Amino acid sequence: MVQTVYSFGGTDASIDPRAKDKTITGGKGANLAEMAEIGLPVPPGFTITTEECVKYLAGGSDFSDQLRADVASALRQVEAAVGKDFGSKDDPLLVSVRSGARVSMPGMMDTVLNLGLNDDTVAGLAATSGDERFAWDSYRRFIQMYSDVVLGVDHGLFEEALEIAKEDKGFYADTEMEAEDWKVLVAQYKNIVEQERGQPFPLDVHEQLWGAIAAVFDSWDADRAKVYRRLNDIPSDWGTAVNVQAMVFGNMGDTSATGVAFTRNPATGEKAYYGEYLINAQGEDVVAGIRTPQYLTRDAREAAGAKPLSMEEAMPDAYAELAQVFDLLERHYRDMQDIEFTVQQGKLWMLQTRSGKRTARAALKMAVEMVGEGLIDEREAVLRIDPMALDQLLHPRLDPDAPRTVLTTGLPASPGAASGKIVLDADTAEQFAARGEKVILVRVETSPEDIHGMHAAQGILTARGGMTSHAAVVARGMGRPCVSGASQVSIEMGARTLRIGTTELREGDLITLDGAKGQVMEGLVATIEPELVGDFGTLMEWADRHRRMRVRTNAETPDDCRMARQFGAEGIGLCRTEHMFFDAGRISAVRQMILAEDEKGRRKALAKLLPEQRDDFRQIFEVMVGLPCTIRLLDPPLHEFLPTADADFADLADVTGLGVDHLKRRAAELHEFNPMLGHRGCRLGITYPEIYEMQARAIFEAACEVAQASGEAPVPEIMVPLVATRRELAILKTLIDRMAQEVFTDKGRSIEYLVGTMIELPRAALMAGEIAQEALFFSFGTNDLTQTTLGVSRDDSARFLAPYVEKGIFARDPFVSLDIEGVGQLVRMASERGRETKPDIKLGICGEHGGDPASIAFCEEVGLDYVSASPYRVPIARLAAAQASLR
Repeated sequence: MVQTVYSFGGTDASIDPRAKDKTITGGKGANLAEMAEIGLPVPPGFTITTEECVKYLAGGSDFSDQLRADVASALRQVEAAVGKDFGSKDDPLLVSVRSGARVSMPGMMDTVLNLGLNDDTVAGLAATSGDERFAWDSYRRFIQMYSDVVLGVDHGLFEEALEIAKEDKGFYADTEMEAEDWKVLVAQYKNIVEQERGQPFPLDVHEQLWGAIAAVFDSWDADRAKVYRRLNDIPSDWGTAVNVQAMVFGNMGDTSATGVAFTRNPATGEKAYYGEYLINAQGEDVVAGIRTPQYLTRDAREAAGAKPLSMEEAMPDAYAELAQVFDLLERHYRDMQDIEFTVQQGKLWMLQTRSGKRTARAALKMAVEMVGEGLIDEREAVLRIDPMALDQLLHPRLDPDAPRTVLTTGLPASPGAASGKIVLDADTAEQFAARGEKVILVRVETSPEDIHGMHAAQGILTARGGMTSHAAVVARGMGRPCVSGASQVSIEMGARTLRIGTTELREGDLITLDGAKGQVMEGLVATIEPELVGDFGTLMEWADRHRRMRVRTNAETPDDCRMARQFGAEGIGLCRTEHMFFDAGRISAVRQMILAEDEKGRRKALAKLLPEQRDDFRQIFEVMVGLPCTIRLLDPPLHEFLPTADADFADLADVTGLGVDHLKRRAAELHEFNPMLGHRGCRLGITYPEIYEMQARAIFEAACEVAQASGEAPVPEIMVPLVATRRELAILKTLIDRMAQEVFTDKGRSIEYLVGTMIELPRAALMAGEIAQEALFFSFGTNDLTQTTLGVSRDDSARFLAPYVEKGIFARDPFVSLDIEGVGQLVRMASERGRETKPDIKLGICGEHGGDPASIAFCEEVGLDYVSASPYRVPIARLAAAQASLR
């Protein structure tokens, strides 16, 4: 039989190797087992495997007899280890129940603490602890947590009852409540549950446990978990583990505490302990932002000017032991660790460790410094950085000298800067973002239900919560700036308004966040460009050392080319010449060319465009001198350039001398029912060869001019689009070669150039062996190849692709990450057949997939020579190419 449960902690330190496998016991369970094995103080417990979650969800939400028996056995081991019995009226064992997928998932079920309490066991807890107040406080916490997380009762109902109880007593803090006060509140809480659910709160401890286990399993398929999986490309068949662990209590008076800590600063990467703690509290008090936590170290407290003592000062012995654990865990895992701990009456207990989420800037700093410290080597440093996280570093940040009106300052929870319209809930954030508007999500505190709105927002602002609150951790992982704990922020949901001090703002008003300083500013604030030096430059140097594929850029303006070269582009993989035709200064000539009645009329209009095109290419070649530049000849259907408004037709009539009605009739003649599969690409060059003649002449004349001026020639790679047959390419290659010879004769010099094609039709992939007889390079246009292979329009697919991904029809959006099983096989086939004909044929990819790490890994597997991406994706592609090569 397959083992369903793995125990950890207790008197037996031996651990089954499978218990340390994250695919089986999840990240949390595997690390608990490993911490126990290396001798750290871990409360005993057990982990139910991810495999059981998958079986449970597939089998109609039912538990197997084996699982029930194995849980009972594991629970007996925990009872023996701690000397307490689960459900005992005299000395009860209480447990926590936590989810734990193989990767950290903010969308999963929240923790349930103090499970096992009821009207009988609470008396036993009071007796054994000698503290009746603590026992009833734990009971009310359990009812609220369990009712919210497992039973689905709105936690706000319990918070409201608590606030009323404190007001009636004249209390400000929860800690002022006495045992009798908690007893009254427990009764109220149970009434709330019965009113909301129509049945009483479950008092049988075994019913409580299995209810919590089911809730963990069910949370794997909850909406918020699905959103997170979709955003992070996490497979739906992984499942989650369940961790059941003996409770230790941080709320047993002033010698007890709970905290969350990182072995290095997750925001900056600084090698300094970073975290927060609360005396006389449980873990949820810290992460949920219910109480404002205190600093972990003296230095952090003094730097912030805070008065309450740090843990280092208030609990020096426990802190010293914790610091030793920090160092041990970082050396053991060779990475920065995110740790949860509890101090119960002076004794330290470790509840969790995992590789901590961090900002991109912090990740770079840590990786580079850990190489210097000898913890990891250069190769591992390259493999450790998520390529997509670099995107956080490649965009502007606030100009420190720009004028700003600071409305308030909170905690600098996640660095970066963002401006946007205020939105007050996650759904509104998603709606605004869908319209293309930039938004800042403002909440009292965030919860996992807000995950979709946090992703849609440019930045996040919360009134409550600390540096390790839900908002802070998720924002750092997403690369969103976040300011948390801005206590001056007051939200009025009914009026959809926001008050910050004396300033009242409405939903839709603009604000700016500086997540590095914790500032909230009115309106928009100027930004400056990023600095691509220091740790970034070091990592990129290492990446370039280890990658095989070259990285080019998709660009057609000098500014984009300069930006791409700054980011390390090694040439142009796609220059879309049609973008140049839309320029306001030349669109009239383009339209004259399209609407001309004959070749003579077209050539007359093209003569006006020739100097413009030549200048376009000259400027690009000057930036890219000495580097290969793949230039795609005119590709889109001609109707895209035609006027639609009467005023535009009137302007064109003035220029051409032709009547408006005549021009409209001519435009109607060019109308196509399905233009993306119509008269476009090489079909234009075949039917109107004068268009491609003009473009080829402009390319060669510009290249010769730059070679003459600089002494170093660019390397034009002229790409014929939408080829389906060898004959198409042969005809147009002859045309291009003829124009090259005419220009070279006229200029008295020649330059190297290549003629190739874009593989973007399934037939072209199938016939790649024949087409390679004419082509010196293939560039895979995976955008159109995906459209033509799947029969799906990229522009119209938004209506149905999301449900397709959610239902597992597609693992991910095929226009974002290459459909390797389908489209990828055409790329592989075309590459193999092209090389059979011409072993030295150059192969690259220029679709948007060229900036997607998963697609880049496939390109490495196939053996392509280069990938090409938009300028801001070039560093991402460089790092992803290095990782693909190393793997």
